[in-house]
Amino acid sequence: MSIPSLTMNDGKTIPQIGLGVWQVPDDVATDACLTALECGYRHIDTAALYYNEDGVGRAIASCGLARSDLFITTKVWNTDQGYDATMGAFDLSLSKLGVDYVDLYLIHWPTPARDLYADTWRALIDLRDSGRTVSIGVSNFHEAHVRRIVAETGVVPAINQVELHPWLPQKDVRAVDSEFGILTEGWSPLGSGRLIDDPTLVRIADRHGATTAQVMIRWQLQIGNVVLPKSVTPERIRSNIDVFGFTLDDQDLAQIDSLASGQRTGPDPDHFNEA
Repeated sequence: MSIPSLTMNDGKTIPQIGLGVWQVPDDVATDACLTALECGYRHIDTAALYYNEDGVGRAIASCGLARSDLFITTKVWNTDQGYDATMGAFDLSLSKLGVDYVDLYLIHWPTPARDLYADTWRALIDLRDSGRTVSIGVSNFHEAHVRRIVAETGVVPAINQVELHPWLPQKDVRAVDSEFGILTEGWSPLGSGRLIDDPTLVRIADRHGATTAQVMIRWQLQIGNVVLPKSVTPERIRSNIDVFGFTLDDQDLAQIDSLASGQRTGPDPDHFNEA
């Protein structure tokens, strides 16, 4: 199965669906990634905090695909922010992944109380300019965080990865991303599983002969996002990319929009400063 790609503002492309491996143990991540790659995924999203970069690296090494056919994302964790610390953290991530470069490197959270994300962004710019990461972006950034790094460096992120699902459609974030030509990427697209049995989504799914997970993933594709469903179950990994046989109509989209409540399943980036 071929997954469509989107073009980022740096001219590089990114597969529109990727496998997220948050909370996947290192020894499980290898098989999950291999299953995904066998099913047609080419985009794997990990992070230093996930403690499974080694497992992802084992999948990269053993999958039989050329490195150039893969899109690998990782992220710098909060305690490694700041220019020099970020450089060291990046070296460690590359070593664990067993690669010479990553396709996308992200600041995981702004952690505004630390006030280091602008210096961290300068490190990412230099990593990109040296060719060690192809593209750079941010994760969990709100409007003020985005505007600050652009104002201070003149460099616009290629991606802003945020919690995004029908309860939290992130219209304000998507608006500022659109203003700067930044692609929005959704993590926790199923609301950490809490939306699976939502009656509105069940009705839409039944109309299309789909699952509610497929409806939520399809919704993200249609509004122009990159989306990162996470699973370690082979059947669900396959199902999560089987979303190209139906299209949500205007009525479906309006009903999904009606679910917006602002409810998060993760922290609020304006106040999250944890180690």
